[in-house]
Amino acid sequence: MKKNNSLINNWQIIAIGCLTLGLAPFNPPHILGKLKWVAGGAVGMQGMDWFDLILHGFPWILMLRIGIIRLIQFAKK
Repeated sequence: MKKNNSLINNWQIIAIGCLTLGLAPFNPPHILGKLKWVAGGAVGMQGMDWFDLILHGFPWILMLRIGIIRLIQFAKK
């Protein structure tokens, strides 16, 4: 199996994305407020709020993806 070293598969770059864009603004982390809003029914969320959630959540989704890939590779060994 060929190892792909693109940016989307580089966990170090994705970790930096999680710690910067994924948590910004930092006090409190913006993504947590958006997730609480969605968990509460997303009442009053507009298009910009959804875009903001996707923007701040994308690095976390990529990190979760890398974790799942690594777990599958580990389980195959």
